[in-house]
Amino acid sequence: MMRAWILPSLLMLSGSAVATGLVLNGDAGEAAVLLPLFLLLAGVNSPLAFPRHIGALEARRRSETDGRPVVYWRSGCRYCLRLRLRLGRDARRLHWVDIWRDPEAAAAVRAANDGDETVPTVVVAGRPHVNPDPEWVRAQLASSAPA
Repeated sequence: MMRAWILPSLLMLSGSAVATGLVLNGDAGEAAVLLPLFLLLAGVNSPLAFPRHIGALEARRRSETDGRPVVYWRSGCRYCLRLRLRLGRDARRLHWVDIWRDPEAAAAVRAANDGDETVPTVVVAGRPHVNPDPEWVRAQLASSAPA
């Protein structure tokens, strides 16, 4: 759980340090622009940018029931963030499993990726797909059972 917050914490601390340095040098306007930018980057790279995490077992059970894909992800992954942002509101209909919070999920991803923890790994009807195109995921979601 802690590792998911390392990058966002570093971004917040770095932004604060840069903004403080700018204010001390008399560049308060530049600090007022950079600090929110660092905070935005921290928020986007945090677990808060993703729908609520559920465990791997629960995600599989729900997917078998409703036919919706399961997405294995981790915070700080730019490809996971790309998938999440490109799916927009549809992302909430997927089952998101954070591999850093669930050892069984990490093992499932390693099994699907020859020992690597490559994310996002999207499982549709029991078949894993590594870093699929967001439009393909949207099509899979549309063909699943209605929400």
